[in-house]
Amino acid sequence: MGRSTEKDGLRNRLEFMALTNFSPVWRFTQSVPFLEEKVNQFLINSAVYKARVRPHPFSLLGLEPTKPTYTSWESLTDRTYTGRHLPPAEPEYTNSLPAIERVIEIFRRSEDEARFSTKSTLLFSHFAQWFTDGFLRTNRDDFRKNTSNHEIDLSPLYGLNKNITEALREKDKGRLKCQLIGGEEFPPFYFNENEEIRPEFLNNEGEIIVPLLYGEDLPRERKLKLFAMGTERANVQIGYVMLNTLFLREHNRICAILHEKNPDWDDERLFQTVRNTVIVILIRIVVEEYINHIAPYHFKFRAQPQSFYDQRWYRNNWMTLEFNLLYRWHALVTDDVLIANEMVPVEETFFNNQLLIDRGLGPLFEDGSLQKSGDIGLFNTPSMLIETERASISLSRLARLQSYNAYREYCSYPKVTEFNQISGDPKVQDALRILYDGDIDKVELYIGLFAEDVRLNSALSPLIGRMVGIDAFSQALTNPLLSEHVFNKQTFDEGWEIIHNTSSLSDVVNRNVINDSPYFVSMTQKNWTNN
Repeated sequence: MGRSTEKDGLRNRLEFMALTNFSPVWRFTQSVPFLEEKVNQFLINSAVYKARVRPHPFSLLGLEPTKPTYTSWESLTDRTYTGRHLPPAEPEYTNSLPAIERVIEIFRRSEDEARFSTKSTLLFSHFAQWFTDGFLRTNRDDFRKNTSNHEIDLSPLYGLNKNITEALREKDKGRLKCQLIGGEEFPPFYFNENEEIRPEFLNNEGEIIVPLLYGEDLPRERKLKLFAMGTERANVQIGYVMLNTLFLREHNRICAILHEKNPDWDDERLFQTVRNTVIVILIRIVVEEYINHIAPYHFKFRAQPQSFYDQRWYRNNWMTLEFNLLYRWHALVTDDVLIANEMVPVEETFFNNQLLIDRGLGPLFEDGSLQKSGDIGLFNTPSMLIETERASISLSRLARLQSYNAYREYCSYPKVTEFNQISGDPKVQDALRILYDGDIDKVELYIGLFAEDVRLNSALSPLIGRMVGIDAFSQALTNPLLSEHVFNKQTFDEGWEIIHNTSSLSDVVNRNVINDSPYFVSMTQKNWTNN
């Protein structure tokens, strides 16, 4: 039995019904370019305008437990502090919340009750983690701050700053540093045979330029196979390494194309032009594959930035804490990972790049596309990530986030009044009722987001899906490379055609691997059909 939708609001229900039915109408709409562009513009604007547009009046700057937050010049301009959509909750609300020890238990997955998505593959999980880690970056020394550039800039590949980027460049024909293994390109190893950081990743004073996160107890054979890549978490999990390796190959592949056409270009011009191209390729994949996978609609969104230059939401990016927290999709992670027809414990894929080297990039992408991801929701977080859930709940409380109902109202949904309007699952309803003493207005944002049932034909629940749409479209389509006087052939040269001929990860994978026939590469399960 599904959740009751009586409190979704008439307009929301009609909109959802229209977009999830009448497939012949939507197919016709997308067969007429002018009509498709206008409908695409209308639907994306509709998604973004479900909430207030940037700039928001508050950030986490000035956040103190008992003092009111107010707008200041710094809170409007200092993006080292994380943004926020709503001002802090009153102490009466935050002081009434249950102990975190009790709350985290409603996330825990039972060994014999793992749930799997009916739509998403493990590749969707891989991509979501890799993509968002590039810009949703909490400062570990001060929870109010971040280490983000606030842009989709492919920092997992190119690095967060110029010093990292320079250390990762080959300085020849625009290329990134790489190594050949079995005739195919992989990122360079970070350590030499003596387990010392290679000098090229240190400055003249011996200080680390290229960051790397790893455990001191990591076995030698795994440590020596760690790659040098753009961000410190780049080797954490096999999906992260797969995607960085893929886009490294794509960068170097396009360098060869542009160098052949423009032999007089120097290394710097080649690098910058190709970097611009690859970032926009990623944005197209985000809009035209990733977001379309998330949405349950028959109409498929298109990356058409020219439609939005005059919109009120076309502002500089500033990542918010709410956006950061709603992306904690830990339930997508499975206990085992399919590799070469065998199920490997997920822990074995951490800091284990030999798996990629042995299996190969194309086969691993296909493996990830043939395995179901976990299902977003409560009671489905792997045990190894329960402490991460604890940290997420703690962060939301330190920031004094307002309630789930407050954010529903902010995002143009009516407040719920009964627990069955959050979930149709009696187990979830009972857990929330007990945890919050029967008071639905006490339910926290982080818990409510994952308590909601996933929508039919979607990868996400309603409020997560809406908040992703609000921030994702307005963050992706305002990228400087898509702006009015930049998004043209002059900026990208031969990359312009490559951008317009790329809309999926499958496109990128199958032109960067050696194989007689295309690999199946998809965030959506092979036999899934839109009901």
